[in-house]
Amino acid sequence: MTFIQAVILGIVEGVTEFLPISSTAHLELVSTFMGVLHTPFVKSFQIIIQFGAILAVVVLYATTLFRRLEIWKRILAAFIPTGLIGFALYSVVKTYLLGNITISLFTLGLGGLVLIWFDSVHRPDSNLSSREELEAMPYWKAATIGVAQAVAIVPGVSRSAATIISGMMLGLSRRAVVEFSFLLAVPTMLVAAGYELVKNASAFSTSELGILSVGFIVSFISALAAISFFLRIIKHRSLTFFGIYRIIIVFIILMLI
Repeated sequence: MTFIQAVILGIVEGVTEFLPISSTAHLELVSTFMGVLHTPFVKSFQIIIQFGAILAVVVLYATTLFRRLEIWKRILAAFIPTGLIGFALYSVVKTYLLGNITISLFTLGLGGLVLIWFDSVHRPDSNLSSREELEAMPYWKAATIGVAQAVAIVPGVSRSAATIISGMMLGLSRRAVVEFSFLLAVPTMLVAAGYELVKNASAFSTSELGILSVGFIVSFISALAAISFFLRIIKHRSLTFFGIYRIIIVFIILMLI
C-alpha cells in the first residue's frame, strides 16, 4: 500500500463510517480496485483507521458525551456482548471474512433489501427527546443492540445499520438509536483498534506504521469535515434511500469485475 492509497482509503472511511452502508465493505472494494493486496497489514489497517473516524465524534461531542452517566451505563451494557462476541470470532473474521469480496457484495445487497423492508414496516418515532429515551432505556434493550452490533463484524453488514434497525425494532426512535449507535462506536472501535495494535504492531515495518498513521489521520480529518452533515442525513433520510444505494453499488461492482 502506498501513501496515496492510504489517503484515499482514509477519506473513504471518514465518509462512510457514519452511514448504514458498511465502511468495511467500501474499504475492501476500493482497495481491490486500486490493486491493494489484502495482506495481514491491510486487514489491520482497515480495522484501526475506523477509530480515526470515531474519534471525530469524541472531539466534536465531548461535552455531551461525558455528562450522560445514565446513557454510558447503557453503552457499557451494550458493549459487553459486542466485546465478548468480537473477541471470540476475531480470528475467524480476520482470516476468512476480511478481504472476501464475495461476502462483502452478498451482505451489502442483502443488507440493502433488509433496510428497504424495515423502512416500510417500522413504527413512528417517539415524541421524547433522544436523551430522555436513552436514559430510560432498559438494560436488556441495550444489551440486545450490542448483540446486533456484533453481527457487523461480518464485512458488508454495517455496524450503523445493525444498531439502528435493532434499536428501532425495540421501540426506540431513530433520533435516539442513531445517537446511541454513535456513542456505542466509541468504546467498540477503541478496543478493536487497540487490540489490533497490541497484537500486531510489532510485526509492522516503519513504513507500514507511517502508512497506518496517514490513514488514521486522514480518516479523522475527513470525518470531522463530514460528520455534522452525515448526522443530519442519517437522522432524516429514509432507510430505503440507503438500501437502494447498497443494491446499486453491488450491481455496479458486479458489472465491473
